[in-house]
Amino acid sequence: MKTADEWLDQYGQSHQNPTNKLIHWFCIPLIVMSLMGILISIPMPFGPDWLDPAVVLIAFSLGFYALISMRLAVGMLVVASALYLGALSLEALPLPLWLSSTLVFVLAWVAQFIGHHIEGKKPSFLEDVQFLMIGPLWLLGFVYRRVGIRY
Repeated sequence: MKTADEWLDQYGQSHQNPTNKLIHWFCIPLIVMSLMGILISIPMPFGPDWLDPAVVLIAFSLGFYALISMRLAVGMLVVASALYLGALSLEALPLPLWLSSTLVFVLAWVAQFIGHHIEGKKPSFLEDVQFLMIGPLWLLGFVYRRVGIRY
């Protein structure tokens, strides 16, 4: 398995343009939050009330992140929890959660593709679908480096 540095460096190769980077700083969290909103909207036929498909996705994501870096996984637990709460807050909108989440999801992805058009490079996940999981980690890795946390 690749190291955290290998994943983040490879992801960063198609994210050099400042405009594309800025778009990603806004859109990656929006995509994750809206995906959680969509998943929260799916009723589970079994299990406790708190167990929804978004919680299952978070658990599997954290397992993947722990294989890469335990410190980044801990940080992603905090980030994922905040984004989960953000998804729940979309319920306050006058639209159903699934619809508001879907609108945010689609608009954020459109912006991401505009960013990659500006960059002149295709999104990393088109080469390896695992990069869909690396995007949020790439942002967190930047924060860790900025504040001096080793991962």
